[in-house]
Amino acid sequence: MRALPLVSVIFFALLSFLAFKEYISIVPLRRADRRVLFWAYLSIPIQYAFVADDFYGMFIVFIPVWVFFLLPFRMILTQQTEGFLTSVTAISWGLMIAVFAVSHGAMLMRLPATVNNAAGGRGLVLFMVILNQGNDVAQYVWGKLFGRHKILPLVSPKKTWEGFIGGVLTTTAAAAVLYSFLTPFSLGFALFAGLVIGVTGFIGDVTFSALKRDMKIKDTGSLIPGHGGILDRIDSFSLTAPLFFHIVRYFYY
Repeated sequence: MRALPLVSVIFFALLSFLAFKEYISIVPLRRADRRVLFWAYLSIPIQYAFVADDFYGMFIVFIPVWVFFLLPFRMILTQQTEGFLTSVTAISWGLMIAVFAVSHGAMLMRLPATVNNAAGGRGLVLFMVILNQGNDVAQYVWGKLFGRHKILPLVSPKKTWEGFIGGVLTTTAAAAVLYSFLTPFSLGFALFAGLVIGVTGFIGDVTFSALKRDMKIKDTGSLIPGHGGILDRIDSFSLTAPLFFHIVRYFYY
């Protein structure tokens, strides 16, 4: 495997490790679950080994099928049934968000260059990250300037329809500007991709807002001073990456 993709796989694996560690620190788990967390953490290098080997068949089923099946059984072996459903749900969801979803960014990097896209997977990742992060900024700016009608006041009081629509339109327009430099997309598909990234970015953001409200915390961590934790930074990315990867793979690879 080429050096650059390997470095990228390691980077995303570290990102998943830090995100999952941060997630585990904020969700309520039982003392008995500590014996299970070793196996949950072990799934991270295994998942990324499949990415490094470009083994799509196992990459796509390892966590949502094998870990989903085996982790609850390992938890049952502790013979602690009280709180079982809460714990198994919390750990499984954390692995899906912090590991499985994020690993799609690394798998996207593995997509090869094409005649219409010399940048290959690197260009696709850059395209997605620019639009994803830009969408967050655009929705904030549009909401700050014109926001009047709240979407989910009990979940994320600062999110407005004006901010959401303005952000999605801005992200879609940015996709039309960037697609020819970074992707093999047609203009129509680039506009569709921009729309998907804008909408899923919003969904990811409010999903983590709901999690933080449930945990009664402002930020998921303090790793990045002034910006919260890792999960605060990848909230929208975690939902965008899998959807973007699969629509690109379906239509172009």
